[in-house]
Amino acid sequence: MDFQKTIRKAIQFKGIGLHTGKSSEVTLKPALADTGIVFIRTDISKKISIPALNHFVVDTTLSTTLGKNGVTIATVEHLMSALWGLGIDNAEIEVNGPEIPILDGSSFEFVRKIQKTGVIELDRLKKMLVITEPVSISDGDRSCSLLRSRSSKISCMIEFNHPLIQKQKFLMKLTPKNFIEYIAEARTFGFLKDVERLRAQGLIAGGSLENAVVLDEKRVLNKEGLRYKDEFVRHKVLDAIGDLALMGVWVTGHWVSHKAGHDLHYKLIQKVLTQKAGYLVGIPEETAYQRLSEFHSLFQPASA
Repeated sequence: MDFQKTIRKAIQFKGIGLHTGKSSEVTLKPALADTGIVFIRTDISKKISIPALNHFVVDTTLSTTLGKNGVTIATVEHLMSALWGLGIDNAEIEVNGPEIPILDGSSFEFVRKIQKTGVIELDRLKKMLVITEPVSISDGDRSCSLLRSRSSKISCMIEFNHPLIQKQKFLMKLTPKNFIEYIAEARTFGFLKDVERLRAQGLIAGGSLENAVVLDEKRVLNKEGLRYKDEFVRHKVLDAIGDLALMGVWVTGHWVSHKAGHDLHYKLIQKVLTQKAGYLVGIPEETAYQRLSEFHSLFQPASA
């Protein structure tokens, strides 16, 4: 049996947002069992709580943004990936700005501080969706699927017309040990030729060589180089885990991402929520084989 977890004590982070370029502070706080993960905007006159659930996704342009009642929190995926990767079910996340700090472009700093403060086990079983029927979605040559598996696995394939990337694949069983060792330090990346266009669109205002791997036509511009030879696909795995966390329950199944991004991740989860893809455990037995959407209210705090 696997029990729910939270952090031992509060943790703080501070930095600028990748897309807004604005500074913000984030405080992670422990939470009771069945709270789920909840973001709270504290820099507005009336605090707004936004559950970390796919239902609250309002934008997937180069990141995942959650919103409620016109209030948004952008680029949640690296922090969500750290929490989910470490097996944390419950946390309150106070944010005094519009975007989660990008830090070094990976989940490393989140993971490091969470490990330092510690993770504690709670007295409730984890809520789990066991996939029994495959679910897929596609858009041209891009696709995303959730398949049957005896364990929680994730695999990604990417393809870019660049000599340092080309085709890369990565397959991993999703465990805290594997996440820390293989995924947490993989940084977001982008291409120098796209910078001017993206900034004209109001994106990557806070992007730099300090928080992203940047490539010109032939090479990596960061002096320190890559952390892994296949850091690019590993970061896509990191992003996918952060988006998968918005399912609101742990998944026993195989998540397969083929050239997919945040938009397809969102659409796949929406599809899973609306059909009988499997059965839920950690809830009353008489209601254990239903559409996940019917139970999402169970994972939302009363203030949602």
